[in-house]
Amino acid sequence: MSTARRTHFASTPQRAILGAVRAESVRRALPMAVRKTALGRLLRPLSRPSPREREGHHDSLEAIWHVVSMIPRGRVSTYGAVARAAGLAGRARQAGYALRVAPRELNLPWHRVVGAGGRIVFPSSSRQHKEQAKRLRAEGVSVRAGRVAPTALTALDEL
Repeated sequence: MSTARRTHFASTPQRAILGAVRAESVRRALPMAVRKTALGRLLRPLSRPSPREREGHHDSLEAIWHVVSMIPRGRVSTYGAVARAAGLAGRARQAGYALRVAPRELNLPWHRVVGAGGRIVFPSSSRQHKEQAKRLRAEGVSVRAGRVAPTALTALDEL
Protein backbone atom coordinates (compact mmCIF):
# COMPACT_ATOMS: atom_id res chain seq x y z
CA MET A 1 0.00 0.00 0.00
CA SER A 2 1.28 3.42 -0.92
CA THR A 3 1.76 5.94 1.84
CA ALA A 4 2.01 8.88 -0.56
CA ARG A 5 -0.39 11.60 0.34
CA ARG A 6 -2.00 14.08 -1.91
CA THR A 7 -1.19 17.67 -1.03
CA HIS A 8 -4.24 19.59 0.13
CA PHE A 9 -4.36 23.32 0.45
CA ALA A 10 -5.31 24.25 3.96
CA SER A 11 -6.90 27.60 3.35
CA THR A 12 -9.31 29.22 0.95
CA PRO A 13 -6.81 31.95 -0.12
CA GLN A 14 -4.39 29.24 -1.23
CA ARG A 15 -7.15 27.59 -3.26
CA ALA A 16 -8.08 30.95 -4.78
CA ILE A 17 -4.48 31.60 -5.83
CA LEU A 18 -4.25 28.17 -7.45
CA GLY A 19 -7.58 28.79 -9.23
CA ALA A 20 -6.36 32.16 -10.51
CA VAL A 21 -3.15 30.61 -11.81
CA ARG A 22 -5.13 27.89 -13.61
CA ALA A 23 -7.59 30.45 -15.03
CA GLU A 24 -4.73 32.60 -16.34
CA SER A 25 -3.07 29.65 -18.05
CA VAL A 26 -6.38 28.64 -19.64
CA ARG A 27 -6.98 32.24 -20.74
CA ARG A 28 -3.60 32.38 -22.44
CA ALA A 29 -4.20 29.05 -24.20
CA LEU A 30 -7.52 30.07 -25.76
CA PRO A 31 -7.58 32.14 -28.94
CA MET A 32 -9.07 35.64 -28.57
CA ALA A 33 -12.12 34.82 -30.74
CA VAL A 34 -13.02 31.85 -28.54
CA ARG A 35 -12.49 33.86 -25.33
CA LYS A 36 -14.72 36.68 -26.54
CA THR A 37 -17.47 34.28 -27.57
CA ALA A 38 -17.34 32.26 -24.36
CA LEU A 39 -17.12 35.37 -22.19
CA GLY A 40 -19.93 36.98 -24.14
CA ARG A 41 -22.16 33.99 -23.52
CA LEU A 42 -21.39 34.03 -19.81
CA LEU A 43 -22.05 37.74 -19.39
CA ARG A 44 -25.04 38.06 -21.72
CA PRO A 45 -27.67 37.45 -19.01
CA LEU A 46 -26.05 40.11 -16.82
CA SER A 47 -25.41 42.74 -19.43
CA ARG A 48 -28.55 42.68 -21.56
CA PRO A 49 -32.18 42.23 -20.62
CA SER A 50 -34.19 39.54 -22.34
CA PRO A 51 -36.42 40.64 -25.23
CA ARG A 52 -39.46 40.30 -22.97
CA GLU A 53 -37.94 42.67 -20.39
CA ARG A 54 -36.86 45.15 -23.08
CA GLU A 55 -40.43 45.34 -24.34
CA GLY A 56 -41.60 46.04 -20.78
CA HIS A 57 -43.92 43.05 -20.47
CA HIS A 58 -42.50 41.69 -17.26
CA ASP A 59 -45.06 42.47 -14.56
CA SER A 60 -42.71 42.61 -11.57
CA LEU A 61 -40.33 44.97 -13.35
CA GLU A 62 -43.20 47.23 -14.34
CA ALA A 63 -44.48 47.25 -10.75
CA ILE A 64 -41.05 48.31 -9.48
CA TRP A 65 -40.73 50.99 -12.17
CA HIS A 66 -44.15 52.35 -11.20
CA VAL A 67 -43.22 52.57 -7.52
CA VAL A 68 -39.88 54.28 -8.29
CA SER A 69 -41.63 56.83 -10.48
CA MET A 70 -43.86 57.75 -7.52
CA ILE A 71 -40.98 58.71 -5.17
CA PRO A 72 -41.32 62.49 -4.75
CA ARG A 73 -38.56 64.94 -5.57
CA GLY A 74 -36.32 65.61 -2.56
CA ARG A 75 -37.15 62.24 -0.96
CA VAL A 76 -35.49 58.83 -1.19
CA SER A 77 -36.46 55.25 -0.52
CA THR A 78 -34.58 51.98 -0.10
CA TYR A 79 -34.47 49.06 -2.50
CA GLY A 80 -36.29 46.93 0.06
CA ALA A 81 -39.08 49.47 0.54
CA VAL A 82 -39.52 49.77 -3.23
CA ALA A 83 -39.79 45.98 -3.54
CA ARG A 84 -42.33 45.81 -0.68
CA ALA A 85 -44.44 48.59 -2.18
CA ALA A 86 -44.42 46.73 -5.50
CA GLY A 87 -45.75 43.63 -3.75
CA LEU A 88 -42.41 41.83 -3.85
CA ALA A 89 -41.42 41.67 -0.19
CA GLY A 90 -37.88 40.40 0.36
CA ARG A 91 -36.77 41.13 -3.20
CA ALA A 92 -34.60 44.21 -2.79
CA ARG A 93 -32.10 42.80 -5.29
CA GLN A 94 -34.84 42.49 -7.87
CA ALA A 95 -35.57 46.19 -7.39
CA GLY A 96 -31.92 46.92 -8.16
CA TYR A 97 -32.06 44.68 -11.21
CA ALA A 98 -35.22 46.40 -12.44
CA LEU A 99 -33.51 49.78 -12.25
CA ARG A 100 -30.45 48.45 -14.07
CA VAL A 101 -32.48 47.10 -17.02
CA ALA A 102 -35.01 49.94 -17.17
CA PRO A 103 -35.21 51.57 -20.59
CA ARG A 104 -33.78 55.10 -20.64
CA GLU A 105 -36.99 56.32 -22.26
CA LEU A 106 -38.78 55.81 -18.92
CA ASN A 107 -36.67 58.56 -17.32
CA LEU A 108 -36.96 56.88 -13.93
CA PRO A 109 -35.57 58.79 -10.93
CA TRP A 110 -33.15 55.92 -10.15
CA HIS A 111 -31.08 58.23 -7.98
CA ARG A 112 -33.90 58.38 -5.40
CA VAL A 113 -33.37 54.72 -4.47
CA VAL A 114 -30.61 53.91 -1.97
CA GLY A 115 -29.48 50.94 0.06
CA ALA A 116 -30.51 50.01 3.58
CA GLY A 117 -29.85 52.77 6.07
CA GLY A 118 -29.77 55.41 3.34
CA ARG A 119 -26.43 54.33 1.90
CA ILE A 120 -25.51 54.94 -1.73
CA VAL A 121 -24.66 51.42 -2.86
CA PHE A 122 -22.15 52.22 -5.60
CA PRO A 123 -18.44 52.23 -4.66
CA SER A 124 -17.55 55.70 -3.39
CA SER A 125 -14.97 56.34 -6.10
CA SER A 126 -17.26 55.30 -8.97
CA ARG A 127 -18.87 57.57 -11.52
CA GLN A 128 -22.34 56.26 -10.55
CA HIS A 129 -21.81 57.17 -6.88
CA LYS A 130 -20.80 60.70 -7.75
CA GLU A 131 -23.71 61.07 -10.19
CA GLN A 132 -26.25 59.83 -7.66
CA ALA A 133 -24.92 62.13 -4.92
CA LYS A 134 -24.94 65.08 -7.33
CA ARG A 135 -28.54 64.43 -8.40
CA LEU A 136 -29.73 64.02 -4.81
CA ARG A 137 -28.02 67.24 -3.70
CA ALA A 138 -29.63 69.06 -6.65
CA GLU A 139 -32.99 67.99 -5.23
CA GLY A 140 -32.10 69.27 -1.76
CA VAL A 141 -31.21 65.94 -0.16
CA SER A 142 -28.27 66.09 2.23
CA VAL A 143 -25.59 63.50 1.40
CA ARG A 144 -22.65 62.94 3.76
CA ALA A 145 -20.08 60.16 3.57
CA GLY A 146 -22.19 58.28 1.03
CA ARG A 147 -25.37 58.36 3.13
CA VAL A 148 -28.50 60.44 2.81
CA ALA A 149 -30.04 62.25 5.76
CA PRO A 150 -32.52 60.03 7.61
CA THR A 151 -35.15 62.74 7.25
CA ALA A 152 -35.07 62.30 3.46
CA LEU A 153 -36.10 58.63 3.67
CA THR A 154 -39.76 58.13 2.90
CA ALA A 155 -41.99 55.21 3.73
CA LEU A 156 -43.70 54.27 0.48
CA ASP A 157 -46.82 53.29 2.43
CA GLU A 158 -47.54 57.01 2.62
CA LEU A 159 -47.76 57.34 -1.17
